[in-house]
Amino acid sequence: MPTRVTVWNEHRHERDHEAVAELYPDGIHGAIADALTEATDDVERPAVEVRTATLDEPEHGLTEDVLASTDVLTWWGHAAHDEVADDVVERVRERVLDGMGLVALHSAHYSKIFKALMGTSCSLKWREAAETERLWVVEPGHPIAAGVDECVEVPEAEMYGERFDVPQPDALVFTSWFEGGEVFRSGCCYRRGSGRVFYFRPGHETYPVYHQPEVRRILRNAVAWAAPGERGSVSFGNAEPREEIDESDDRSVH
Repeated sequence: MPTRVTVWNEHRHERDHEAVAELYPDGIHGAIADALTEATDDVERPAVEVRTATLDEPEHGLTEDVLASTDVLTWWGHAAHDEVADDVVERVRERVLDGMGLVALHSAHYSKIFKALMGTSCSLKWREAAETERLWVVEPGHPIAAGVDECVEVPEAEMYGERFDVPQPDALVFTSWFEGGEVFRSGCCYRRGSGRVFYFRPGHETYPVYHQPEVRRILRNAVAWAAPGERGSVSFGNAEPREEIDESDDRSVH
């Protein structure tokens, strides 16, 4: 059964800035959707079904029906985080806790949904100077790093620098070094409830990062990792004892 992916994007920069539109004529969401479905010389076409959704659609394209049929949601936001409705954020958060995967991209570190799942400010240092980024694989055995060389060079990037105010990741897959000297935790894995969350830093709108083959490979790997699988069932609430016990001192209030 294919993994059902919804690629979400603000889709504002591509409409408002000619330089961004030239880089991403089908929108950033279009480039990401294409990356998730392409085959390469050494990898067959992934078994995915991809739809896209954008901020200005009704309910931001994230209706209850859409989310119910989504295994992994990718999220790209930057200039309009505050315009995302709180009830939609809560709807997405509940789906993640129930098992839907979330891949937060670049400036989505500051999205309402990522901050809600992290419980911190998710703030960082930044600088836009078209500098070189070296993305180092620090956990080469992780599935998200499969088929990726130990270092990926991004010729032009926006710098994100530490401190990155997020919880300690369950696994750190990538660390970035920038030409100006900063470093950054660029590939962070988390579990929230039954869902998996991956934050991936590269992807500024004025640079062709999502056209770079290594980045596209990482996106495909991330979606495969974040997809729900056989992770066991979880039960909550009142539980009957497994053995006979003396319940005569039971003082619970019902």
